[in-house]
Amino acid sequence: MRWLYAASFSCLNKCFIRRCATISRDSLRINEEIHIREVRVTSATGEQLGIMPTREALRMAEEQHLDLVEVAPKAKPPVCRIMDFGKYRYEQQKREKEAKKKQKVISIKEVKLRPNIEQHDFDVKLKNALRFVEEGNKVKVTIMFRGRELSHPELGKEVLGRVAEKLGGLVSIERNAKLEGKNMTMIVAPKMQKPSKPKKSDMTETKEENSNAKD
Repeated sequence: MRWLYAASFSCLNKCFIRRCATISRDSLRINEEIHIREVRVTSATGEQLGIMPTREALRMAEEQHLDLVEVAPKAKPPVCRIMDFGKYRYEQQKREKEAKKKQKVISIKEVKLRPNIEQHDFDVKLKNALRFVEEGNKVKVTIMFRGRELSHPELGKEVLGRVAEKLGGLVSIERNAKLEGKNMTMIVAPKMQKPSKPKKSDMTETKEENSNAKD
């Protein structure tokens, strides 16, 4: 009987090895990657099956056409769960994609000005920069020099200073004015708005309302 059981278990092992090869690698150990002698097992429905030899847990998982996944390797003994690992990975990747969609993407927009820009054009560029900042984007402000204008970089710094002054408390300077070839650039980023604290008068009114409610 022992040799018959060993032969059948060897067959199960081969099936599991083939199955492991088709599943993407993960930080979790699955099936034949679990080398510990015994594990604490949870069923696919969440039922606690107790501590058992790993090979017995593997057999149970295979009979259900599922995988044995080590979910708590540092526990003593390690905790394994019987589950459909392919489905688990699919659901996990789906959740990760949804989380990424909810994350706010901050991009860098650019406005270009000349060192001798006229006031009307300056106001238009400033309006665009302000819109970008209000949308939550960083803004790269570029001063474009031509010919002999490069001999007067202070003019570019002056224009960038005007932009920073007009944007005021809405932004922080992420990168100061820097000359790069024929352009001078500065990067500003929207400031994170801190939640406003309730005023003392509001807190007093709230306390009074609570007191009246108790009466």
